[in-house]
Amino acid sequence: MADELKAKGNAAFSAGHFEEAIQHFSAAIELDPNNHVLYSNRSAAEASLHRYSKALKDAKKCVELKRDWPKGYSRLGAAYFGLEEWEEAVKAYEDGLHIDPSNHALQSALSDALSAKNRSTSRGGQLFGPEGMARLAMDPRGRPLLEDAEFMGRLRQVAAHPEMLNAMLGDSKMQLALEIMLGIKVASNAEEAAEMAGGSGRAASAQGPSSSAHHQAAAGPSAAAASGGAEAKEPEPEAADAEMDDEERELAAKKAAAAAEKAKGNEAYKAKRFDEALAHYDAAIAAYDGDISFLTNKAAVHFEMGDFEACVKDCDDAVMRGRELRSDYALVGRALQRKGNALVKLGRLQEAIDAYNKSLMEHRSAETLKRLQETEKALKAQQESSYVDMSLCEEEREKGNVAFKGDRYPEAVGHYQEALKRGPPSHNPEAHKLYSNLAACYTKLGAYPEGIKAADRCIELAPEFTKGYSRKGTLQFLMKEYNKGLATYEAGLKHDPGNAELKEGMMRCIDAINRIAQGMGSEEEIAERRAKAMEDPEVQGILRDPIMQGVLEDLQTDPRAAQRHMSHPEIRNKISKLVTAGIIQLR
Repeated sequence: MADELKAKGNAAFSAGHFEEAIQHFSAAIELDPNNHVLYSNRSAAEASLHRYSKALKDAKKCVELKRDWPKGYSRLGAAYFGLEEWEEAVKAYEDGLHIDPSNHALQSALSDALSAKNRSTSRGGQLFGPEGMARLAMDPRGRPLLEDAEFMGRLRQVAAHPEMLNAMLGDSKMQLALEIMLGIKVASNAEEAAEMAGGSGRAASAQGPSSSAHHQAAAGPSAAAASGGAEAKEPEPEAADAEMDDEERELAAKKAAAAAEKAKGNEAYKAKRFDEALAHYDAAIAAYDGDISFLTNKAAVHFEMGDFEACVKDCDDAVMRGRELRSDYALVGRALQRKGNALVKLGRLQEAIDAYNKSLMEHRSAETLKRLQETEKALKAQQESSYVDMSLCEEEREKGNVAFKGDRYPEAVGHYQEALKRGPPSHNPEAHKLYSNLAACYTKLGAYPEGIKAADRCIELAPEFTKGYSRKGTLQFLMKEYNKGLATYEAGLKHDPGNAELKEGMMRCIDAINRIAQGMGSEEEIAERRAKAMEDPEVQGILRDPIMQGVLEDLQTDPRAAQRHMSHPEIRNKISKLVTAGIIQLR
Protein backbone atom coordinates (compact mmCIF):
# COMPACT_ATOMS: atom_id res chain seq x y z
CA MET A 1 0.00 0.00 0.00
CA ALA A 2 2.87 2.36 0.83
CA ASP A 3 4.47 1.63 -2.55
CA GLU A 4 1.18 2.41 -4.29
CA LEU A 5 0.90 5.73 -2.47
CA LYS A 6 4.53 6.50 -3.32
CA ALA A 7 3.83 5.84 -7.01
CA LYS A 8 0.82 8.18 -6.88
CA GLY A 9 2.98 10.80 -5.19
CA ASN A 10 5.66 10.50 -7.86
CA ALA A 11 3.05 10.87 -10.60
CA ALA A 12 1.58 13.95 -8.95
CA PHE A 13 5.06 15.44 -8.52
CA SER A 14 5.88 14.88 -12.21
CA ALA A 15 2.63 16.62 -13.13
CA GLY A 16 3.52 19.61 -10.95
CA HIS A 17 0.76 18.88 -8.41
CA PHE A 18 3.05 19.28 -5.41
CA GLU A 19 0.36 19.57 -2.72
CA GLU A 20 -1.23 16.34 -3.94
CA ALA A 21 2.20 14.67 -4.02
CA ILE A 22 2.82 15.71 -0.42
CA GLN A 23 -0.50 14.19 0.65
CA HIS A 24 0.38 10.84 -0.96
CA PHE A 25 3.90 10.80 0.47
CA SER A 26 2.56 11.69 3.94
CA ALA A 27 0.03 8.86 3.78
CA ALA A 28 2.79 6.48 2.71
CA ILE A 29 5.00 7.62 5.60
CA GLU A 30 2.21 6.80 8.06
CA LEU A 31 2.29 3.23 6.73
CA ASP A 32 6.07 2.98 6.39
CA PRO A 33 7.68 5.56 8.73
CA ASN A 34 11.21 4.20 8.28
CA ASN A 35 11.36 4.50 4.50
CA HIS A 36 14.03 7.14 3.79
CA VAL A 37 12.95 7.54 0.13
CA LEU A 38 9.50 8.79 1.17
CA TYR A 39 11.03 11.59 3.27
CA SER A 40 13.35 12.46 0.38
CA ASN A 41 10.44 12.71 -2.05
CA ARG A 42 8.34 14.80 0.30
CA SER A 43 11.31 17.10 0.91
CA ALA A 44 11.59 17.65 -2.86
CA ALA A 45 7.88 18.47 -3.10
CA GLU A 46 8.03 20.92 -0.20
CA ALA A 47 11.08 22.61 -1.74
CA SER A 48 9.19 22.95 -5.04
CA LEU A 49 6.62 24.99 -3.11
CA HIS A 50 9.43 27.06 -1.54
CA ARG A 51 8.59 25.66 1.90
CA TYR A 52 12.22 25.12 2.73
CA SER A 53 11.82 24.73 6.51
CA LYS A 54 9.55 21.73 5.99
CA ALA A 55 11.84 20.45 3.24
CA LEU A 56 14.76 20.68 5.67
CA LYS A 57 12.93 18.70 8.35
CA ASP A 58 12.23 15.85 5.92
CA ALA A 59 15.76 15.95 4.50
CA LYS A 60 17.23 15.62 8.01
CA LYS A 61 14.97 12.63 8.70
CA CYS A 62 16.01 11.05 5.39
CA VAL A 63 19.72 11.39 6.26
CA GLU A 64 19.09 10.11 9.77
CA LEU A 65 17.47 6.95 8.36
CA LYS A 66 20.01 6.39 5.59
CA ARG A 67 23.37 8.04 6.25
CA ASP A 68 25.12 6.37 3.32
CA TRP A 69 22.64 7.59 0.67
CA PRO A 70 23.98 10.56 -1.37
CA LYS A 71 20.52 11.72 -2.47
CA GLY A 72 19.62 12.53 1.14
CA TYR A 73 22.49 15.02 1.36
CA SER A 74 21.38 16.50 -1.96
CA ARG A 75 17.93 17.14 -0.45
CA LEU A 76 19.53 18.53 2.70
CA GLY A 77 21.73 20.90 0.71
CA ALA A 78 18.81 22.05 -1.45
CA ALA A 79 16.75 22.92 1.63
CA TYR A 80 19.61 24.87 3.22
CA PHE A 81 20.22 26.58 -0.14
CA GLY A 82 16.56 27.65 -0.29
CA LEU A 83 16.88 29.04 3.25
CA GLU A 84 20.05 30.87 2.12
CA GLU A 85 22.09 29.10 4.80
CA TRP A 86 25.09 28.81 2.53
CA GLU A 87 27.54 27.32 5.05
CA GLU A 88 25.17 24.48 5.89
CA ALA A 89 24.36 23.90 2.21
CA VAL A 90 28.07 23.62 1.36
CA LYS A 91 28.64 21.19 4.24
CA ALA A 92 25.66 19.02 3.19
CA TYR A 93 26.90 18.74 -0.40
CA GLU A 94 30.44 18.00 0.77
CA ASP A 95 29.13 15.27 3.09
CA GLY A 96 27.32 13.71 0.14
CA LEU A 97 30.48 13.82 -1.98
CA HIS A 98 32.42 12.00 0.75
CA ILE A 99 30.06 9.09 0.09
CA ASP A 100 29.95 9.42 -3.72
CA PRO A 101 32.89 11.56 -4.95
CA SER A 102 31.91 11.19 -8.63
CA ASN A 103 28.30 12.35 -8.17
CA HIS A 104 27.90 15.09 -10.82
CA ALA A 105 24.67 16.48 -9.35
CA LEU A 106 26.31 17.00 -5.96
CA GLN A 107 29.42 18.50 -7.58
CA SER A 108 27.31 21.01 -9.53
CA ALA A 109 25.19 21.84 -6.48
CA LEU A 110 28.30 22.36 -4.34
CA SER A 111 29.70 24.76 -6.94
CA ASP A 112 26.43 26.75 -6.89
CA ALA A 113 26.43 26.85 -3.08
CA LEU A 114 30.04 28.05 -2.94
CA SER A 115 29.29 30.76 -5.49
CA ALA A 116 26.24 31.87 -3.52
CA LYS A 117 28.27 31.88 -0.32
CA ASN A 118 30.92 34.09 -1.91
CA ARG A 119 28.34 36.43 -3.36
CA SER A 120 26.58 36.77 -0.02
CA THR A 121 29.53 38.76 1.30
CA SER A 122 29.31 41.24 -1.58
CA ARG A 123 27.07 44.27 -1.75
CA GLY A 124 24.63 42.20 -3.80
CA GLY A 125 24.46 39.59 -1.05
CA GLN A 126 23.67 42.33 1.44
CA LEU A 127 21.06 43.76 -0.89
CA PHE A 128 19.13 40.50 -1.15
CA GLY A 129 19.80 39.51 2.45
CA PRO A 130 17.69 40.06 5.57
CA GLU A 131 18.09 43.86 5.52
CA GLY A 132 16.80 44.17 1.95
CA MET A 133 13.95 41.77 2.66
CA ALA A 134 13.06 43.80 5.76
CA ARG A 135 12.78 46.95 3.63
CA LEU A 136 10.41 45.13 1.30
CA ALA A 137 8.33 43.87 4.22
CA MET A 138 8.03 47.33 5.79
CA ASP A 139 7.03 49.08 2.57
CA PRO A 140 3.29 48.72 1.68
CA ARG A 141 4.29 48.43 -1.99
CA GLY A 142 6.75 45.63 -1.22
CA ARG A 143 4.61 43.34 0.91
CA PRO A 144 2.58 41.99 -2.06
CA LEU A 145 5.88 41.10 -3.77
CA LEU A 146 6.89 38.92 -0.82
CA GLU A 147 3.65 36.97 -1.25
CA ASP A 148 4.22 36.46 -4.99
CA ALA A 149 5.89 33.03 -5.18
CA GLU A 150 6.82 33.37 -8.87
CA PHE A 151 8.46 36.77 -8.36
CA MET A 152 10.33 35.61 -5.22
CA GLY A 153 11.72 32.73 -7.26
CA ARG A 154 13.12 35.23 -9.78
CA LEU A 155 14.48 37.39 -6.97
CA ARG A 156 16.30 34.39 -5.48
CA GLN A 157 17.77 33.65 -8.92
CA VAL A 158 19.12 37.20 -9.16
CA ALA A 159 20.48 36.96 -5.60
CA ALA A 160 22.35 33.79 -6.51
CA HIS A 161 23.37 35.08 -9.98
CA PRO A 162 23.64 38.91 -9.91
CA GLU A 163 24.89 38.87 -13.48
CA MET A 164 21.29 38.11 -14.49
CA LEU A 165 20.04 41.42 -13.09
CA ASN A 166 20.49 43.47 -16.27
CA ALA A 167 18.28 41.03 -18.18
CA MET A 168 15.52 41.45 -15.59
CA LEU A 169 15.50 45.22 -15.25
CA GLY A 170 12.63 45.41 -17.73
CA ASP A 171 10.43 43.61 -15.21
CA SER A 172 8.27 46.21 -13.43
CA LYS A 173 8.13 44.13 -10.24
CA MET A 174 11.91 43.80 -10.17
CA GLN A 175 12.25 47.55 -10.71
CA LEU A 176 9.91 48.24 -7.80
CA ALA A 177 11.75 45.79 -5.51
CA LEU A 178 15.13 47.32 -6.30
CA GLU A 179 13.71 50.83 -5.88
CA ILE A 180 12.52 49.92 -2.36
CA MET A 181 15.71 48.08 -1.36
CA LEU A 182 18.13 50.58 -2.91
CA GLY A 183 16.17 53.81 -2.54
CA ILE A 184 16.77 54.75 -6.19
CA LYS A 185 14.76 55.05 -9.38
CA VAL A 186 15.87 51.90 -11.19
CA ALA A 187 14.67 52.92 -14.67
CA SER A 188 17.17 55.80 -14.75
CA ASN A 189 19.93 54.11 -12.76
CA ALA A 190 20.12 50.63 -14.26
CA GLU A 191 23.92 50.47 -14.13
CA GLU A 192 24.00 51.66 -10.52
CA ALA A 193 21.46 48.98 -9.57
CA ALA A 194 23.53 46.33 -11.31
CA GLU A 195 26.68 47.57 -9.58
CA MET A 196 25.04 47.50 -6.12
CA ALA A 197 23.62 44.01 -6.81
CA GLY A 198 27.13 42.69 -7.27
CA GLY A 199 27.12 42.70 -11.08
CA SER A 200 29.41 44.54 -13.42
CA GLY A 201 28.55 48.17 -14.06
CA ARG A 202 30.07 47.74 -17.47
CA ALA A 203 27.80 44.89 -18.39
CA ALA A 204 25.11 47.30 -19.54
CA SER A 205 27.51 49.22 -21.74
CA ALA A 206 29.20 46.12 -23.12
CA GLN A 207 26.92 46.25 -26.12
CA GLY A 208 28.75 49.34 -27.37
CA PRO A 209 27.69 52.93 -28.01
CA SER A 210 24.11 52.15 -28.96
CA SER A 211 23.49 50.62 -25.52
CA SER A 212 24.85 53.68 -23.70
CA ALA A 213 22.70 55.93 -25.82
CA HIS A 214 19.73 53.78 -24.97
CA HIS A 215 20.28 54.19 -21.23
CA GLN A 216 20.57 57.96 -21.63
CA ALA A 217 17.37 58.03 -23.67
CA ALA A 218 15.61 55.81 -21.16
CA ALA A 219 16.18 58.45 -18.49
CA GLY A 220 13.94 60.76 -20.51
CA PRO A 221 12.94 64.14 -19.01
CA SER A 222 14.69 63.36 -15.71
CA ALA A 223 18.07 63.51 -17.42
CA ALA A 224 17.38 66.98 -18.72
CA ALA A 225 16.07 68.08 -15.34
CA ALA A 226 19.25 66.87 -13.66
CA SER A 227 21.28 69.24 -15.84
CA GLY A 228 19.15 72.27 -15.05
CA GLY A 229 16.84 71.88 -18.04
CA ALA A 230 19.61 71.79 -20.63
CA GLU A 231 19.39 69.29 -23.44
CA ALA A 232 20.91 65.91 -22.46
CA LYS A 233 24.27 65.39 -24.14
CA GLU A 234 24.81 62.12 -26.00
CA PRO A 235 27.86 60.26 -24.60
CA GLU A 236 30.72 60.00 -27.06
CA PRO A 237 31.73 56.52 -28.29
CA GLU A 238 35.34 57.16 -27.22
CA ALA A 239 34.24 57.76 -23.63
CA ALA A 240 32.44 54.42 -23.52
CA ASP A 241 35.39 52.61 -25.10
CA ALA A 242 37.78 54.24 -22.68
CA GLU A 243 36.10 52.39 -19.81
CA MET A 244 36.87 49.00 -21.43
CA ASP A 245 40.13 47.17 -21.65
CA ASP A 246 41.16 45.39 -24.85
CA GLU A 247 39.70 42.06 -23.78
CA GLU A 248 36.34 43.63 -22.94
CA ARG A 249 36.21 45.49 -26.25
CA GLU A 250 36.96 42.28 -28.13
CA LEU A 251 34.23 40.40 -26.27
CA ALA A 252 31.73 43.21 -26.91
CA ALA A 253 32.56 43.14 -30.60
CA LYS A 254 32.05 39.35 -30.75
CA LYS A 255 28.69 39.63 -29.00
CA ALA A 256 27.60 42.39 -31.36
CA ALA A 257 28.60 40.37 -34.42
CA ALA A 258 26.80 37.28 -33.06
CA ALA A 259 23.67 39.31 -32.30
CA ALA A 260 23.65 40.69 -35.84
CA GLU A 261 23.94 37.18 -37.33
CA LYS A 262 21.18 35.93 -35.04
CA ALA A 263 18.87 38.76 -36.14
CA LYS A 264 19.51 37.86 -39.79
CA GLY A 265 18.86 34.20 -38.97
CA ASN A 266 15.56 35.07 -37.33
CA GLU A 267 14.54 37.07 -40.36
CA ALA A 268 15.36 34.19 -42.69
CA TYR A 269 13.53 31.74 -40.41
CA LYS A 270 10.35 33.80 -40.50
CA ALA A 271 10.59 33.93 -44.29
CA LYS A 272 11.10 30.12 -44.32
CA ARG A 273 14.55 30.46 -45.92
CA PHE A 274 15.78 27.70 -43.65
CA ASP A 275 19.21 27.00 -45.19
CA GLU A 276 20.03 30.70 -44.99
CA ALA A 277 18.83 30.83 -41.36
CA LEU A 278 21.08 27.91 -40.42
CA ALA A 279 24.07 29.62 -42.03
CA HIS A 280 23.45 32.79 -39.99
CA TYR A 281 23.04 30.87 -36.71
CA ASP A 282 26.27 28.96 -37.42
CA ALA A 283 27.99 32.29 -38.04
CA ALA A 284 26.64 33.61 -34.72
CA ILE A 285 28.04 30.55 -32.89
CA ALA A 286 31.40 31.01 -34.61
CA ALA A 287 31.49 34.64 -33.50
CA TYR A 288 30.44 34.00 -29.91
CA ASP A 289 29.57 30.61 -28.37
CA GLY A 290 28.40 31.94 -25.00
CA ASP A 291 24.69 32.04 -25.87
CA ILE A 292 22.80 28.74 -26.25
CA SER A 293 19.85 30.46 -27.94
CA PHE A 294 21.79 30.20 -31.21
CA LEU A 295 21.69 26.40 -30.83
CA THR A 296 18.02 26.27 -29.81
CA ASN A 297 17.19 28.45 -32.82
CA LYS A 298 19.03 25.99 -35.05
CA ALA A 299 16.95 23.23 -33.47
CA ALA A 300 13.77 25.14 -34.34
CA VAL A 301 14.88 25.42 -37.98
CA HIS A 302 15.68 21.70 -38.22
CA PHE A 303 12.29 20.93 -36.65
CA GLU A 304 10.50 23.01 -39.31
CA MET A 305 12.56 21.30 -42.01
CA GLY A 306 11.45 17.90 -40.68
CA ASP A 307 15.01 16.91 -39.79
CA PHE A 308 14.09 15.79 -36.28
CA GLU A 309 17.32 13.88 -35.63
CA ALA A 310 19.30 17.07 -36.27
CA CYS A 311 16.90 18.93 -33.99
CA VAL A 312 17.57 16.44 -31.18
CA LYS A 313 21.33 16.84 -31.66
CA ASP A 314 21.08 20.65 -31.56
CA CYS A 315 19.09 20.45 -28.33
CA ASP A 316 21.56 18.05 -26.73
CA ASP A 317 24.41 20.40 -27.69
CA ALA A 318 22.46 23.35 -26.22
CA VAL A 319 21.87 21.53 -22.93
CA MET A 320 25.50 20.47 -22.64
CA ARG A 321 26.77 23.96 -23.43
CA GLY A 322 24.16 25.48 -21.13
CA ARG A 323 25.45 23.39 -18.25
CA GLU A 324 28.99 24.59 -18.93
CA LEU A 325 27.90 28.22 -19.09
CA ARG A 326 25.43 27.90 -16.18
CA SER A 327 22.81 29.38 -18.48
CA ASP A 328 19.39 30.43 -17.27
CA TYR A 329 17.28 27.42 -16.30
CA ALA A 330 14.47 28.55 -18.60
CA LEU A 331 16.78 28.38 -21.64
CA VAL A 332 17.94 24.87 -20.78
CA GLY A 333 14.35 23.85 -20.12
CA ARG A 334 13.31 25.20 -23.52
CA ALA A 335 16.01 23.13 -25.25
CA LEU A 336 14.81 19.98 -23.48
CA GLN A 337 11.20 20.72 -24.38
CA ARG A 338 12.14 21.20 -28.03
CA LYS A 339 14.01 17.90 -27.90
CA GLY A 340 10.87 16.24 -26.56
CA ASN A 341 8.82 17.70 -29.43
CA ALA A 342 11.25 16.26 -31.97
CA LEU A 343 11.26 12.85 -30.28
CA VAL A 344 7.46 12.77 -30.45
CA LYS A 345 7.69 13.34 -34.20
CA LEU A 346 10.18 10.46 -34.38
CA GLY A 347 7.73 8.22 -32.52
CA ARG A 348 10.11 7.76 -29.58
CA LEU A 349 7.48 8.61 -27.01
CA GLN A 350 9.17 7.27 -23.87
CA GLU A 351 12.32 9.27 -24.68
CA ALA A 352 10.13 12.33 -25.26
CA ILE A 353 8.50 11.86 -21.85
CA ASP A 354 11.96 11.68 -20.25
CA ALA A 355 12.96 14.91 -22.02
CA TYR A 356 9.79 16.72 -20.89
CA ASN A 357 10.32 15.62 -17.30
CA LYS A 358 13.90 16.91 -17.39
CA SER A 359 12.65 20.18 -18.88
CA LEU A 360 10.17 20.60 -16.02
CA MET A 361 12.96 20.01 -13.51
CA GLU A 362 14.85 22.93 -15.07
CA HIS A 363 11.89 25.27 -15.51
CA ARG A 364 8.19 24.68 -14.92
CA SER A 365 6.15 25.57 -17.96
CA ALA A 366 2.43 25.05 -18.57
CA GLU A 367 3.14 24.25 -22.22
CA THR A 368 5.75 21.60 -21.33
CA LEU A 369 3.43 20.06 -18.75
CA LYS A 370 0.62 19.91 -21.32
CA ARG A 371 2.89 18.23 -23.87
CA LEU A 372 4.07 15.74 -21.23
CA GLN A 373 0.51 14.76 -20.37
CA GLU A 374 -0.45 14.44 -24.04
CA THR A 375 2.57 12.27 -24.76
CA GLU A 376 1.96 10.04 -21.73
CA LYS A 377 -1.62 9.56 -22.90
CA ALA A 378 -0.46 8.77 -26.44
CA LEU A 379 2.13 6.27 -25.16
CA LYS A 380 -0.48 4.52 -23.02
CA ALA A 381 -2.84 4.27 -26.01
CA GLN A 382 0.00 2.99 -28.18
CA GLN A 383 0.96 0.35 -25.63
CA GLU A 384 -2.65 -0.75 -25.20
CA SER A 385 -3.17 -0.89 -28.96
CA SER A 386 -0.04 -2.99 -29.47
CA TYR A 387 -1.28 -5.39 -26.79
CA VAL A 388 -4.66 -6.00 -28.46
CA ASP A 389 -5.12 -9.54 -29.80
CA MET A 390 -8.69 -10.72 -30.19
CA SER A 391 -7.75 -14.40 -30.51
CA LEU A 392 -5.90 -14.24 -27.18
CA CYS A 393 -8.84 -12.28 -25.72
CA GLU A 394 -11.15 -15.19 -26.59
CA GLU A 395 -8.70 -17.70 -25.09
CA GLU A 396 -8.59 -15.77 -21.82
CA ARG A 397 -12.38 -15.51 -21.74
CA GLU A 398 -12.71 -19.27 -22.12
CA LYS A 399 -10.14 -19.86 -19.38
CA GLY A 400 -12.10 -17.50 -17.16
CA ASN A 401 -15.32 -19.41 -17.79
CA VAL A 402 -13.67 -22.73 -16.93
CA ALA A 403 -12.21 -21.29 -13.71
CA PHE A 404 -15.60 -19.80 -12.74
CA LYS A 405 -17.37 -23.13 -13.21
CA GLY A 406 -14.68 -24.75 -11.09
CA ASP A 407 -15.30 -22.20 -8.27
CA ARG A 408 -11.79 -20.77 -8.77
CA TYR A 409 -13.04 -17.20 -8.68
CA PRO A 410 -9.74 -15.29 -8.15
CA GLU A 411 -8.28 -17.17 -11.12
CA ALA A 412 -11.37 -16.34 -13.18
CA VAL A 413 -10.99 -12.63 -12.32
CA GLY A 414 -7.40 -12.71 -13.59
CA HIS A 415 -8.41 -14.28 -16.91
CA TYR A 416 -11.31 -11.87 -17.48
CA GLN A 417 -9.10 -8.87 -16.72
CA GLU A 418 -6.45 -10.14 -19.15
CA ALA A 419 -9.17 -10.69 -21.75
CA LEU A 420 -10.18 -7.02 -21.37
CA LYS A 421 -6.57 -5.93 -21.91
CA ARG A 422 -6.34 -8.07 -25.04
CA GLY A 423 -9.77 -6.96 -26.23
CA PRO A 424 -10.66 -3.55 -24.72
CA PRO A 425 -14.03 -1.90 -25.46
CA SER A 426 -12.46 0.20 -28.23
CA HIS A 427 -11.73 -3.03 -30.16
CA ASN A 428 -14.22 -5.50 -28.72
CA PRO A 429 -18.01 -5.06 -29.14
CA GLU A 430 -18.55 -7.90 -26.64
CA ALA A 431 -16.47 -6.31 -23.87
CA HIS A 432 -19.61 -5.61 -21.77
CA LYS A 433 -20.06 -9.37 -21.28
CA LEU A 434 -16.60 -9.62 -19.77
CA TYR A 435 -17.53 -6.91 -17.27
CA SER A 436 -20.71 -8.85 -16.49
CA ASN A 437 -18.61 -11.95 -15.83
CA LEU A 438 -16.29 -9.93 -13.60
CA ALA A 439 -19.29 -8.67 -11.60
CA ALA A 440 -20.39 -12.30 -11.10
CA CYS A 441 -16.91 -13.24 -9.85
CA TYR A 442 -16.79 -10.33 -7.41
CA THR A 443 -20.24 -11.31 -6.13
CA LYS A 444 -18.97 -14.80 -5.33
CA LEU A 445 -15.87 -13.34 -3.66
CA GLY A 446 -17.88 -10.88 -1.56
CA ALA A 447 -16.06 -7.96 -3.16
CA TYR A 448 -19.27 -6.00 -3.62
CA PRO A 449 -17.90 -2.47 -4.38
CA GLU A 450 -15.64 -3.90 -7.13
CA GLY A 451 -18.61 -5.84 -8.45
CA ILE A 452 -20.71 -2.66 -8.60
CA LYS A 453 -17.99 -0.93 -10.64
CA ALA A 454 -17.83 -3.84 -13.10
CA ALA A 455 -21.64 -3.93 -13.42
CA ASP A 456 -21.78 -0.15 -13.96
CA ARG A 457 -19.20 -0.46 -16.75
CA CYS A 458 -21.25 -3.25 -18.30
CA ILE A 459 -24.39 -1.09 -18.26
CA GLU A 460 -22.47 1.91 -19.60
CA LEU A 461 -21.18 -0.10 -22.59
CA ALA A 462 -24.49 -1.88 -23.33
CA PRO A 463 -27.54 -0.22 -21.69
CA GLU A 464 -29.88 -2.74 -23.35
CA PHE A 465 -27.99 -5.76 -21.92
CA THR A 466 -30.26 -6.64 -18.96
CA LYS A 467 -27.78 -9.02 -17.34
CA GLY A 468 -25.79 -5.97 -16.22
CA TYR A 469 -28.81 -4.66 -14.26
CA SER A 470 -29.38 -8.09 -12.75
CA ARG A 471 -25.72 -8.29 -11.60
CA LYS A 472 -25.83 -4.82 -10.10
CA GLY A 473 -29.22 -5.33 -8.42
CA THR A 474 -28.01 -8.55 -6.79
CA LEU A 475 -24.93 -6.82 -5.43
CA GLN A 476 -26.99 -3.95 -4.03
CA PHE A 477 -29.38 -6.43 -2.40
CA LEU A 478 -26.45 -8.23 -0.77
CA MET A 479 -25.17 -4.85 0.46
CA LYS A 480 -28.67 -4.30 1.95
CA GLU A 481 -29.17 -1.26 -0.25
CA TYR A 482 -32.71 -2.37 -1.12
CA ASN A 483 -33.95 0.96 -2.44
CA LYS A 484 -31.00 1.22 -4.83
CA GLY A 485 -31.47 -2.39 -5.90
CA LEU A 486 -35.15 -1.76 -6.58
CA ALA A 487 -34.27 1.25 -8.77
CA THR A 488 -31.69 -0.84 -10.69
CA TYR A 489 -34.17 -3.64 -11.41
CA GLU A 490 -36.80 -1.10 -12.53
CA ALA A 491 -34.25 0.48 -14.91
CA GLY A 492 -33.51 -2.95 -16.42
CA LEU A 493 -37.23 -3.73 -16.86
CA LYS A 494 -37.59 -0.63 -19.04
CA HIS A 495 -35.42 -2.43 -21.62
CA ASP A 496 -37.02 -5.86 -21.11
CA PRO A 497 -40.42 -5.57 -19.33
CA GLY A 498 -40.97 -9.34 -19.26
CA ASN A 499 -37.57 -10.35 -17.82
CA ALA A 500 -38.32 -12.89 -15.06
CA GLU A 501 -34.90 -12.52 -13.40
CA LEU A 502 -35.32 -8.76 -13.00
CA LYS A 503 -38.89 -9.14 -11.73
CA GLU A 504 -37.80 -11.71 -9.15
CA GLY A 505 -34.98 -9.44 -7.96
CA MET A 506 -37.39 -6.51 -7.68
CA MET A 507 -39.79 -8.56 -5.52
CA ARG A 508 -36.92 -9.56 -3.21
CA CYS A 509 -36.12 -5.88 -2.65
CA ILE A 510 -39.77 -5.00 -2.03
CA ASP A 511 -40.12 -7.84 0.51
CA ALA A 512 -36.98 -6.67 2.32
CA ILE A 513 -38.24 -3.08 2.41
CA ASN A 514 -41.59 -4.22 3.80
CA ARG A 515 -39.93 -6.36 6.49
CA ILE A 516 -37.91 -3.37 7.66
CA ALA A 517 -40.98 -1.12 7.60
CA GLN A 518 -42.76 -3.55 9.90
CA GLY A 519 -39.85 -3.68 12.34
CA MET A 520 -39.01 -7.29 11.58
CA GLY A 521 -35.49 -8.57 12.15
CA SER A 522 -33.20 -8.80 15.15
CA GLU A 523 -32.28 -5.71 17.17
CA GLU A 524 -28.65 -6.19 16.18
CA GLU A 525 -29.56 -6.27 12.49
CA ILE A 526 -31.74 -3.16 12.79
CA ALA A 527 -29.01 -1.28 14.76
CA GLU A 528 -26.38 -2.24 12.16
CA ARG A 529 -28.62 -1.05 9.33
CA ARG A 530 -29.33 2.26 11.06
CA ALA A 531 -25.64 2.89 11.75
CA LYS A 532 -24.77 2.21 8.12
CA ALA A 533 -27.64 4.38 6.92
CA MET A 534 -26.48 7.32 9.03
CA GLU A 535 -23.26 7.37 7.01
CA ASP A 536 -25.26 7.80 3.78
CA PRO A 537 -25.10 11.49 2.65
CA GLU A 538 -28.62 11.17 1.16
CA VAL A 539 -30.04 10.03 4.52
CA GLN A 540 -28.17 12.80 6.31
CA GLY A 541 -29.64 15.35 3.91
CA ILE A 542 -33.19 14.09 4.47
CA LEU A 543 -32.84 14.26 8.23
CA ARG A 544 -31.46 17.83 8.05
CA ASP A 545 -34.27 18.98 5.76
CA PRO A 546 -36.58 21.29 7.85
CA ILE A 547 -39.65 20.17 5.89
CA MET A 548 -38.88 16.50 6.52
CA GLN A 549 -38.27 17.23 10.19
CA GLY A 550 -41.84 18.58 10.38
CA VAL A 551 -43.16 15.54 8.48
CA LEU A 552 -41.44 13.12 10.88
CA GLU A 553 -42.84 15.00 13.86
CA ASP A 554 -46.35 14.72 12.36
CA LEU A 555 -45.88 10.98 11.86
CA GLN A 556 -45.07 10.58 15.56
CA THR A 557 -47.89 12.74 16.94
CA ASP A 558 -50.60 12.08 14.34
CA PRO A 559 -50.47 8.66 12.61
CA ARG A 560 -53.25 9.82 10.24
CA ALA A 561 -50.79 12.38 8.90
CA ALA A 562 -48.86 9.54 7.26
CA GLN A 563 -51.53 9.05 4.60
CA ARG A 564 -51.62 12.78 3.83
CA HIS A 565 -47.84 13.08 3.49
CA MET A 566 -47.53 9.89 1.45
CA SER A 567 -49.72 11.50 -1.23
CA HIS A 568 -46.76 13.76 -2.17
CA PRO A 569 -44.35 11.76 -4.42
CA GLU A 570 -41.17 13.54 -3.26
CA ILE A 571 -42.02 13.16 0.44
CA ARG A 572 -43.14 9.57 -0.17
CA ASN A 573 -39.74 8.73 -1.73
CA LYS A 574 -37.86 10.29 1.17
CA ILE A 575 -39.98 8.45 3.77
CA SER A 576 -39.43 5.23 1.81
CA LYS A 577 -35.68 5.86 1.93
CA LEU A 578 -35.80 6.30 5.72
CA VAL A 579 -37.95 3.20 6.14
CA THR A 580 -35.56 1.14 4.01
CA ALA A 581 -32.65 2.44 6.04
CA GLY A 582 -34.36 1.37 9.26
CA ILE A 583 -34.47 4.93 10.57
CA ILE A 584 -38.25 4.91 10.95
CA GLN A 585 -40.95 2.21 11.03
CA LEU A 586 -44.49 2.37 9.72
CA ARG A 587 -46.99 0.12 11.42
